[in-house]
Amino acid sequence: MEELVESILDYIRAEYTDYAIMINGEWGSGKTYFWNNKIRKRIDGMQFNGKQYTTIYMSLYGISNLEDISKKIFIETTQLMDKNLKKYMNASGQSAIPEYAKTGLDMANFFGVTQNGDKIDYAKFFSTDDKVLCFDDLERANVDVIDILGYINNFVEHDHIKTIIICNEKELSTKLKSSNLEMKTFIATYLLDKEGDLAKTEKPMVEKIRDKIEYVFDKANDYERIKEKLIGETFEYAPEFNYIINGLLMRYETNADLIRFLRENTGIIISTFNKSGTRNLRILKHALNDFKKIYEMVNKNYPKTNYRIMQTMLIFTIAISFEIKAGKITKDKFIHIMDNEEYKSILVSSRVLMDNRQFYIKEFDNNYYYNFKSEYRFFKFIEIYVRTRIFDMKTFKNNMETIINTIDTEKLPGYKRLLTEEYWKIADDEFDAIIESIIADIKEGKVTLIEVVKLFAYFSYFSKKGLISYDMKTIKSIFFNGMNVASLTSEYCQNPEQELIQISIAESSEMEEVLKHFYEINAQLKDKMYKEKAEDIFKCIPMKMESFYDRFEKECMDIPIFKYYDVYQMFQRISCANNEDVVTIREILRRRVEKYQKEIEPEMKNIKQLKQVIDDYIKGKDISIKIVMLDEFSKDLGFILDKYKGSLFAKVE
Repeated sequence: MEELVESILDYIRAEYTDYAIMINGEWGSGKTYFWNNKIRKRIDGMQFNGKQYTTIYMSLYGISNLEDISKKIFIETTQLMDKNLKKYMNASGQSAIPEYAKTGLDMANFFGVTQNGDKIDYAKFFSTDDKVLCFDDLERANVDVIDILGYINNFVEHDHIKTIIICNEKELSTKLKSSNLEMKTFIATYLLDKEGDLAKTEKPMVEKIRDKIEYVFDKANDYERIKEKLIGETFEYAPEFNYIINGLLMRYETNADLIRFLRENTGIIISTFNKSGTRNLRILKHALNDFKKIYEMVNKNYPKTNYRIMQTMLIFTIAISFEIKAGKITKDKFIHIMDNEEYKSILVSSRVLMDNRQFYIKEFDNNYYYNFKSEYRFFKFIEIYVRTRIFDMKTFKNNMETIINTIDTEKLPGYKRLLTEEYWKIADDEFDAIIESIIADIKEGKVTLIEVVKLFAYFSYFSKKGLISYDMKTIKSIFFNGMNVASLTSEYCQNPEQELIQISIAESSEMEEVLKHFYEINAQLKDKMYKEKAEDIFKCIPMKMESFYDRFEKECMDIPIFKYYDVYQMFQRISCANNEDVVTIREILRRRVEKYQKEIEPEMKNIKQLKQVIDDYIKGKDISIKIVMLDEFSKDLGFILDKYKGSLFAKVE
């Protein structure tokens, strides 16, 4: 890095130059940091041939016209000539004027209150041989790059001002090719049509249009021509990450515990950063800032957290920051993984059963945790924090309690170990005992239904490999009976497909039978769950209507809840409600069918029966407001039923 610094300073020291130099590097790699901390200070402190050099720095980010650049140069120059400003900056150790302060100084200049009435020193104002211009973020300007370089060429070629341009040429090239792409495509298509080439099939249409665009609008060649004229040397910036990361860590010096932990784990930070495959120090800076919050929350609420867990949290925070923010994945790649157990289940399935459906997760783990052993490697609260910027306290506490209770894998039930740990990590002298403990837990119904299905996939695999002495007929019998026992205490599994996609399900007649049995029991559990919900919610009519409205809106709008409640009891409750509530209920039902017609179709049989019960009740009754309201209710039920004309329900009925 020192060689690069000296090469740049040699350019500044040169007696005569008619060219600029360029510092090229990726976004976020620390080019501006390098300028401010390695180059600018050295130039501002230089005296050469009796000259005291002065740097003038301008970011071109967001610049929309060349006049804005002129204004920036004028503002920077006049501020640097202000004697009082210079005196203050020297006394306070300020090396650069903050952007906020510049705004105030600009306004002060506008109203004529700066420089204490001193006249401008035109000798200094016209002096060019002691100035060094630095233009940063060339690729981020909103002005044509060719125009900007032509503008800068005036300073270099005519005034011989030392000029440094900082940019990311890779992004610059992309920008040159993609600007006004819609207009270019239209013109290229028009020209191909006029030339009679549009209908020809010797090459794909996309390729023909691309070639025509490059031929007609070859901005890249224009850029290369003016660069060749303007830029004498291009320096590739390859940062010394150890030095820069040390600088990033200095901002945490006020937190003694945190800075000690970070310095102890500098190797992990650098290693994880390198594994990200990017040079984006800006993302690393944000990741370390996120980890500061995480570290402080863990230390405050769980001060005895295992050191290895804290190291893993550091790796995970940096890793997932790069994966999400560097555009490697979509933000929702991890969104369906709810905890470490699920994360490890995916890994075990992909490694043991050779399931490639979760290839990305396996690659993520292999990359960032290579040669780093830790049983707990996924932290949902960190994933949520990085993805949404919300620190979810409930998820945080759930994660931490789970960590405390499962950090020692020896305390885990055998079936949990098998689902979350590669089986080859289990010692040979332990394996048989773990298999027997799993079978015992399945027989006693201690394993949830969905976990029984997952375990069956592993036992099938073990049986084929000869690792267990049970044949498939015996295994199937044990697992079938185990599911029957588990059904007495298990809850309905809402997303079995999402659960089962985590593992590789080998196709076999035995597996099909197990899955069929699972879905039958799960359907029964669903009916049981909805019946309990229906009983709990509908009993609020007519005495607790506010509670009914609240729960129905939140829990029942998109589920066929009427299917699970006795029609005659429903009629009794509705008929006992006051007239206003009868009107409100029918309005809710009309609104509900408009939005969730497909979801609530299974309840239509009961809706039809409820309409018939109401019609039978009001038939021949003397007219009263209640009777009118019930009649209107029946008509609304008819409106709902009409939505399903031609549906499978209507055909069956």
